Amino acid sequence: MLNCSALFFESYFIKGVFFLVSPSAAPSSNARPKYSNPTRLIVISFLVVILAGTLLLMLPISNRDGRCLNFLDAFFTATSATCVTGLVVYDTYTQFSMFGQVVILLLIQIGGLGLVTLTTFFNIAIGRRLGFKSLRLASESINLSDASQARGLLMFVIKVAFTFEAIGAVLLSFKLVPQFHTDGIFISVFLSISAFCNAGFDILGFIMPGGSLIPYQNDPYVLTIIALLIISGGLGFLVWQDLSMYRRTHHLRTHTKLVLSITALLLILGTAGIFVLEYNNPLTLAPMNFFDKLSNAAFQSASARTAGFNSFPLNDMTNFTKIFMSILMFIGAAPGGTGGGIKVTTISVILVAVASVIRGRDDAMIYHRMIDHKTVYKSLTILLLSLLAVTVASLSLFYDIGNGVSEVDCVFEAVSAFGTVGLSVGITALMNPFARIVTIITMFIGRVGPVSLAISLSARKDSAAAYRVVHPQAHINVG
Repeated sequence: MLNCSALFFESYFIKGVFFLVSPSAAPSSNARPKYSNPTRLIVISFLVVILAGTLLLMLPISNRDGRCLNFLDAFFTATSATCVTGLVVYDTYTQFSMFGQVVILLLIQIGGLGLVTLTTFFNIAIGRRLGFKSLRLASESINLSDASQARGLLMFVIKVAFTFEAIGAVLLSFKLVPQFHTDGIFISVFLSISAFCNAGFDILGFIMPGGSLIPYQNDPYVLTIIALLIISGGLGFLVWQDLSMYRRTHHLRTHTKLVLSITALLLILGTAGIFVLEYNNPLTLAPMNFFDKLSNAAFQSASARTAGFNSFPLNDMTNFTKIFMSILMFIGAAPGGTGGGIKVTTISVILVAVASVIRGRDDAMIYHRMIDHKTVYKSLTILLLSLLAVTVASLSLFYDIGNGVSEVDCVFEAVSAFGTVGLSVGITALMNPFARIVTIITMFIGRVGPVSLAISLSARKDSAAAYRVVHPQAHINVG
């Protein structure tokens, strides 16, 4: 019954909302559609999903107490689920009924893969022909520059996502079904989808409300499976496609090489940093044996890359560890995947560009290839806009919550929201309405991307023509 309800909801929800976000669904006319900009359509699609999820979570059937959830709390939860963040006002299991949990799970799935990706997939599956605008929109949704490759990659995205989620659910069920019997099936599915989509939601509140995976901190089997799902979703589908073709091509793209190397480096540095910083902390790692300390540090390093699960109390970490994890959360995962943050490729391009300037080179080079200047400019723009968003959010949280909350905790929570991580040091529940609204906006900006949001708000019909005009060169001394 549960699976039927979920499929019924997903099918009709996607069909109903596709008309609003798909260019091919619009009536044909010579006039240019009002929302023909692909980036703008993607932003709108996330808003539509969030609002639909909000209305569903407000229903009495979605809540255990049988009462309507107030709009702001439902809106916060729907935004967190759709933006695959994981910050919660209420414990998911304690507050929401089975129906509400299914709604949240579907929001996570839709938000993780993108509504445009799913609607395009279903149109391909039923044999509907996609026009150029639909392919362009689909390519934007999966961060693909070549629209002609969108159809093949979209099918690959869905296959990879469902395969990883199915394997994860089966592996988790070996542990959770003997422990929770038939309930363990749904818990396994929920955790698998949440982990692959880097959402961080859990339904283990009946063991420890708000405890996430703390009950399994001494279980390396569960932690390893969740961590591998997090990493798999965070690598990006372009990387998985490239790896799947390696046996035939014997070649990896520069993007793939960069993502794999930086991801491995950050995972190792994150593990080592958390392990050393929290080794003697009696409230976190100190009571564990050496192997559990290492496995928990490794798990938290992977989770900080935008997943949102925690295996020990984060509010008990030292301030230095919180700052260190904030850096990991801010960097995030790879583009074209389910993770957030400014992305590992963005920070890599910036660091390579800085190194090139220091060496007196005109062009940034990586793996003996030149990085396009537009890529460098976009990376710098992403970094500056992201820092601005985090700064404004941090100051707003500190101003609104005030006494009893440190500046470091506010920065941690703001970065967690922007990076769509979902790790919390316990101040989300303390937020007043203003702070919750700020956090909602921060999560949304982090999910759609600061540059994409700016483009969607400012794009005009004549913008492309305006940028083709040749202007006189400006000479400005810097440094």
